[in-house]
Amino acid sequence: MKSKERNTEKINIKNEILSGLTVALALVPEAVAFALVAGVDPLVGLYAAFLIGLITSIFGGRPGMISGATGALAVVMVDLVSEHGVQYLFAAVILMGMIQICIGLLKLGKFIRIVPHPVMLGFVNGLAIVIFLAQLGQFKVHNSDGTLRWMSGSQLGIMVGLVVATMAIIYLLPKITKAIPSSLCAIVTLSVLVNVLGIDTRTVGDIAKVGGGLPQMNIPNIPVSFETLRIIFPYAAIFAAIGLIESLMTLTLIDEMTDTRGRGNKECIGQGFANIVTGLFGGIGGCAMIGQSMININSGGRKRLSGISAALALLGFILFGAELIEKIPLAVLVGVMFTVVIATFEWASFRIMRNIPKSDMFIIILVSGVTVFSDLAIAVGVGVVVASLTFAWEKGKRIEINASIDEKGTKIYYVRGALFFASCRNFVEAFDVKNDLKDVVIDFMHARIFDHSGIESINTLSEKYKSVGKTIHLRHLSKECCEVIKDSKEIVEVNIIEDPEYHIALDELA
Repeated sequence: MKSKERNTEKINIKNEILSGLTVALALVPEAVAFALVAGVDPLVGLYAAFLIGLITSIFGGRPGMISGATGALAVVMVDLVSEHGVQYLFAAVILMGMIQICIGLLKLGKFIRIVPHPVMLGFVNGLAIVIFLAQLGQFKVHNSDGTLRWMSGSQLGIMVGLVVATMAIIYLLPKITKAIPSSLCAIVTLSVLVNVLGIDTRTVGDIAKVGGGLPQMNIPNIPVSFETLRIIFPYAAIFAAIGLIESLMTLTLIDEMTDTRGRGNKECIGQGFANIVTGLFGGIGGCAMIGQSMININSGGRKRLSGISAALALLGFILFGAELIEKIPLAVLVGVMFTVVIATFEWASFRIMRNIPKSDMFIIILVSGVTVFSDLAIAVGVGVVVASLTFAWEKGKRIEINASIDEKGTKIYYVRGALFFASCRNFVEAFDVKNDLKDVVIDFMHARIFDHSGIESINTLSEKYKSVGKTIHLRHLSKECCEVIKDSKEIVEVNIIEDPEYHIALDELA
């Protein structure tokens, strides 16, 4: 049984701090890149990564999980920024945070449990592919006319060599010592080597300057009106949905990896508080980052200290260490992210393909594809809908109806299974209305009616028998079912002792 968030595992301060430092180094290019995608200044992305990372690490519901500016939100933000400006983005981020806090207070985070395992596998595999594809952009350079082209010759050779060397250090160092995170060792060692030997390769400084001061309070400079709310609310709702889905899915993944249990509703509140503060200090919104979270977990980060260390280290880079951070080769960070991709992707999903239902295999592939080509929120939503419909279809096929003649010569149909929208047609078609006796009994002792469609199928069957001058008698129905069946007093046999009691989903009773 998994333990709660407040487990008794002893904290390893050295591992937590070093793991946080490793994460901070990987956060810099990601935050800069996502800020550029959203159409804002790189420092806006860095401030968001610092503020969101710090606040969620302190107040969130999942120790060890890293949050910051993410690509899933950035691709949605670009439309708002291009149409209305960055001030409207900050306001939408504040409203996003309010929505997330409301979701947490209403304890709606628990609904992440309805996400089936195939959807979870598709989510993980899709995000691994997205992380991989995002790194490929580092293998492109600008031509003299400003267009992008793939690297070639010695430039490509150096890039690939550094990526391979980074991955080799990350994989081999733990076999020798685990005193320091292998990712941090790879970043420091190869950065020093590149700068000492003067190897010509792209660095973080080639993307953007990361130096700056402390984030300043920046209340959005926009009109306070219903028109403004009309503009920002749809974006805020989408931001909140995407942010919480990615955060809660990542939380679930870390739960499984660490054999602990985070607190989903508390994470919703922590994410909301972080986004409100970020919007007030001129930062883009954010959520959990699966790539950086995997780096943290794989580097030994398990407690809140690792996330706090990462956020403070990132602030230190912005204030004091910009020159050093700008000298880190991009190839080294690409190598780190490639190892994250390999560790994140569920390779076992290939092995189990032959042993799982085809519908589950389809859902895994579907969710992975939609995650890659669309966005996470749509992918998870599509996966849950398809999984639910598949379940309903399979459940509907399993309704059993057996007929027999009792000692009095009465034909009795015994129904076993669930009667709802997916099984109604099979239910109605199982009866031989034309050839049945004048009086027919249908026994629901081992069946249950779940929705209005089930009731309507009984009404339809009753009308069929009535049209040919025959009568059906219904046994062992709940009181609620009897109340909404047409002419129930004539066809329902009531047995107070044996009749079950349960509720059905009916619009009329809502």
